[in-house]
Amino acid sequence: MEAALDALYTTPPPAFVPRREELAARARTAGRAEDARRLRAARRPTLAAWAANLLLRSRPEEAAKLLELGRALREAYRTLDAAELKSLTARRRVVAALSRQAADLADQAGHRLSDAVRQEVESTLTAVLADEEAAGHWSSGRLTTALTPPSAFPGDGFSAGEGKGALVGDERAARAGAEPGAGSAARAGSEAEAERAARAEAEAERKARVRDELAERRRKRRKEAERARQAAEEAVRGLDAARAEQAGADAARQDARDRREAAERRVTELERELRRAREELRRADEDRDRAEHRHRDAAHALDRAEREATEADRALRRLTSRR
Repeated sequence: MEAALDALYTTPPPAFVPRREELAARARTAGRAEDARRLRAARRPTLAAWAANLLLRSRPEEAAKLLELGRALREAYRTLDAAELKSLTARRRVVAALSRQAADLADQAGHRLSDAVRQEVESTLTAVLADEEAAGHWSSGRLTTALTPPSAFPGDGFSAGEGKGALVGDERAARAGAEPGAGSAARAGSEAEAERAARAEAEAERKARVRDELAERRRKRRKEAERARQAAEEAVRGLDAARAEQAGADAARQDARDRREAAERRVTELERELRRAREELRRADEDRDRAEHRHRDAAHALDRAEREATEADRALRRLTSRR
């Protein structure tokens, strides 16, 4: 279950909800109702929070160094160790480097971070250095919004070379606490500061959501434009292919027409020859019939002549015998 949640919070924000619902459905199907409830309760992270989670999971050694650096820096701040602060402040440049790594990881995952979102990532990492609670939230790998460093922490606005006088936040508060009536005023100021911080955090979360939504819409528009461009190019290629096919079909049709016309001419010529041949056949049949008729007549005439010759010969012999 914990591994599933860890993986879920490194899922890009646009795919977070579908992935969450898929995992919850699997848990319900497997009879793990409590796991399904926990999954359904998981909040979609902002783009900056997701990038910070991705950095923690993808660069564990660098993340561990940042957490250790934060512990050392906070300890030096609490003990007002100016020499240690001077050394640690120089090392805090790692925040900028890690912010760049987070942006690179997000880019590799298909989501380029805007300058505003990168600033939120850097703010989150600065908060990890400055605040133990923020460090705990980030080390869980399940941030849902960017973190803001506490205003009382000196951040980059102090010079460690100036010694303890540079720690204006806590030192002035400590001095004020020593003055008569400073306790209640400090508590009131702390409550007001907490309320302002809560409002600022809520507003920052709202703005982050708006920025993420705008960035996602821009990304979708870019993808849609790219798909439209590819579709247009494909349509042009299809049109060219269709035109080539049409030209080939036209040529084939013309060739077929030419061959048909030639065949029709040949048929006409053969039909004329057939008619002539039939006429010749008819005349030959007539000539044959006439020849056969003449043959029969000649045969009959021959028979008669032979009979007449035979009779004449007989008559001659009779006359001769009487003499």
